[in-house]
Amino acid sequence: MHKALTLSTRTKLTVDLLLLAGSIFAIGYILNRGEVALFTRYSVSLSFLAIVSWLLVGVSFGLYQDFRVKPFSYEWVLFIKTLLIYTLIISFISFQFYKTLLYIRWIVGLHATFIFLVFPIQKLLIRVILKNIRKSESILKRVLIVGTGETGLDFYRQFVKNHQFGYKLTGFLDEKTHPSLNGHYLGNVSDLENVITEHELDDIVITTPLTGGTELQSIVEVGEKEGKRIHIIPDYQHLGQGRMHISQIGDMPFITLRSLPLDAIENKFYKRAFDIGFSLLVIVLVMSWLMPLIALLIKLTSKGPVLFKQERWGLHNRPIICYKFRTMVACSNDVDENGNYLQAKKHDPRITRIGKILRKTSLDELPQFFNVLGGSMSVVGPRPHPVPLNLISKNSVQNYMMRHWVKPGITGWAQVKGYRGETSSDPGQMKKRVEADVWYMENWTFWHDLQIIVQTLVNMVKVNENVF
Repeated sequence: MHKALTLSTRTKLTVDLLLLAGSIFAIGYILNRGEVALFTRYSVSLSFLAIVSWLLVGVSFGLYQDFRVKPFSYEWVLFIKTLLIYTLIISFISFQFYKTLLYIRWIVGLHATFIFLVFPIQKLLIRVILKNIRKSESILKRVLIVGTGETGLDFYRQFVKNHQFGYKLTGFLDEKTHPSLNGHYLGNVSDLENVITEHELDDIVITTPLTGGTELQSIVEVGEKEGKRIHIIPDYQHLGQGRMHISQIGDMPFITLRSLPLDAIENKFYKRAFDIGFSLLVIVLVMSWLMPLIALLIKLTSKGPVLFKQERWGLHNRPIICYKFRTMVACSNDVDENGNYLQAKKHDPRITRIGKILRKTSLDELPQFFNVLGGSMSVVGPRPHPVPLNLISKNSVQNYMMRHWVKPGITGWAQVKGYRGETSSDPGQMKKRVEADVWYMENWTFWHDLQIIVQTLVNMVKVNENVF
C-alpha cells in the first residue's frame, strides 16, 4: 500500500516538473522563432526557479497527497490555489530579475496559461491510468483480513472494496462473524493454516485488538511459514482521533497517537522565520509610532503602569510572561473573596475608558509581538490563558492541555471563529475554543496562518459582542 502511494505521488510530481520546465524552454524558443538556443542561461535559471517555487507552493498546499479516495474536484481546487500563488511568485521574480530577457511577459503569461490548461488534463489522465493499473488482476494482491471488528471492516471499506489500493479480498477470519461480511467469513483464527491452503492469498492484515502476544505470534508464524506477508493495524483508534504516526527509534517501532504538522523541523523553521519577519515588520512600521500614542492615552486616563505583565503557560506548559497594554485600573483584583479567578465581564468596572477601546480593537495585544520576537509566542496559535484559568479548565475540558503542544499565539483559529471573551458563564464556549485550537494544530499550514492573520485584521474593525 505504501509503495502504491509513493508511486502515485512521484508520478504526478515528476510529470508536473517536466511539463513545468519544458514549457518555459519551449515557449521562449518559439517566441524567439528559433533564433536562440533552446537551453540558455536565462531559460535554465528561470526553469530552476519555477521548479523550486512550484515545489514549495504545491507541497505547502498539499497538492501531492494521496487523492485516491477523494474526488477530482478536491485536487482541482488545490491545484488552482497553487497556481495562483505560484503565478504571483514567478511573475515577481521574472519582472524583477529578468527584465532584459526578450518577451519575458509573454513567457510568464503563456507559461501560466499552459499550466492552467494542461495540468488538470494530465492529472486526470494519470488518475485514470493508475486507477486502471491498480484494478488489473495481475497487479491486485489478494488479502485475508483477521478481525471482523470496526478496524477490520473500515480497512475493507476504505482500502480493499474499491481496489484503489491494489487489494482484492480473499475473506475474513475471526472468532465471530458479522452480518455485513456477505459470505466472506472463512472461519476462526485457528483455521488460518487450512484457509491458506484452500484459498489464494498474498497478504494477511491483522486488525484484532493486541491484547496478548500468543495469538498474534501464532498468526505471524503460520503466515510466514506459508510465505505470506503480514501487516498489522494496531487497534488504538479509541485512544485518540488524531493522525497517528509510526516511526522507528533504533530497532524499535514507535507509535505517536497524535502527529502534528508542526512536529516536522522544516515546518517549525518556516513558522519561526515568518514570526521573526512579521513581528519585526509590525514593531518597526506600526508599533514605533502607535505604541507611544497608546502609552500616552493610558497614562492620561488612569494611574499605573502602561504595560500589564501576567504569567501564562506557553509551549510544553512552561511559564512565560505575557505582555499587554494595561486595560484595567491598576488596583483591580484578579480573584474574588472566595479565591475564584475573575474573568473580564460585560460592563466590568475594572476596565478603563481607553481600555474598552483597546480590548474591542485587540490593540491591547500589540506588546505581545515582543513575546513573538523573543520566541516565547507565535503570531498565530492557541491563545495563552491565565494560570488560574488553566488550572480550572485542564480538569473540566477534554484535550485542554493539548493546546500547549505548540507555541501560544497572539491570534488563533478559535479567535477568528468568534470563540473569544468570558467562558465562566458558558462552559461550552471553552470546549468550542479548545476544539478549534486542536483542529488548528492538527491541520496547520503556512497558508492557513496567513488566512487567520487576514481574518484577524478584518475582525479588528468589526463589533464582537463577546469582546469586552
